[in-house]
Amino acid sequence: MTLSRKILQGWNVLAIDDEPDSLEVIALVLTYYGANVIRASNGQEGLDAVKVQRPKLIISDISMPIADGWMLIYELRKNRATMDIPVIALTAHAMAGDRERAIAAGFHNYLTKPLTPATFLSDLLRLLVDLPEFTDLIQDQPND
Repeated sequence: MTLSRKILQGWNVLAIDDEPDSLEVIALVLTYYGANVIRASNGQEGLDAVKVQRPKLIISDISMPIADGWMLIYELRKNRATMDIPVIALTAHAMAGDRERAIAAGFHNYLTKPLTPATFLSDLLRLLVDLPEFTDLIQDQPND
């Protein structure tokens, strides 16, 4: 399936990662497909950004200084205003049981690093296919 360059048009997506290269890949790919990408380099900056701009989606590293992804998801899930925002966990340390632990903590799903620019968006959409608003995006795509 060929994805429209406007598939994420009008979407605010918060990308949180302390690794500039990962943040850059996320921002470049999502911007290419129409998203407005808000960047943060740790969980505390991410929480601050959520208060200012309610994102439709958050993609967050788990291992970060100051405030990690575990603290971020805990704070988001205990707040009624942010508890329903889908959050995708990112990690370079994929071990057996990590995906289950992330989902049990409140992450919607889990991606491993390094991110591949060529497949990042399709990998991401595949993880979000069970959410109605994301399913609609995929179904509205032209069949090339």
